[in-house]
Amino acid sequence: MSEQNHIVILAAGDFPRAEAPLRALREADLRICCDSAAEALVDFGLEPDRIVGDLDSLSPALLERYADRILRISEQDDNDLTKAFHLALTLAPASITILGATGKREDHTLGNVSLLLDYAREASCPVTMLTDFGRFEAIFDTTTLPSMPGQQISIFAFDNTLKITSAGLKYPTDAVCFDTLWKATLNEALSDAFTLTLSHPCGVLLFFANHL
Repeated sequence: MSEQNHIVILAAGDFPRAEAPLRALREADLRICCDSAAEALVDFGLEPDRIVGDLDSLSPALLERYADRILRISEQDDNDLTKAFHLALTLAPASITILGATGKREDHTLGNVSLLLDYAREASCPVTMLTDFGRFEAIFDTTTLPSMPGQQISIFAFDNTLKITSAGLKYPTDAVCFDTLWKATLNEALSDAFTLTLSHPCGVLLFFANHL
């Protein structure tokens, strides 16, 4: 096991196309695939280290080929991404990066992104979700985050009693009521860092768009 065990989980949404998620996929110390995502990974030219799920959509050929690295979990209380995440936690991760969690069905996308808050609470290492268009991260209290001038940043919270005071963003968030998802989207960083001051501890999702 690598001392720096950087784990990538590949979900069965859209396979990555942008360089950042593909680089994460190539450089991972260990790759965990959610069920049929293993097919896409093999087609890309890489091999899964673990395959997790109920395996109802994995081809018989790959079921046989990777029999020694398959973890079949049939229960339906958790989706395959959560099953893969819980496996990753048992493997001494230095970081966990989630790919392929968006695209295809929109309900799956929304569910997977919202799960990032649960994962970040549970993990003792950084957990990031990369897409072709940027990355999602979670915070739970007042935080200063690195950025770059002009980078677009969206803030999502699920608590209409929460107040977030921002410094270093183009549009102040002080008066925002977080009662719907769009309220603090499409903001913009003014410098190489910004600070979000939360009125009380709360799960907040941040999306950092790829900076062009």
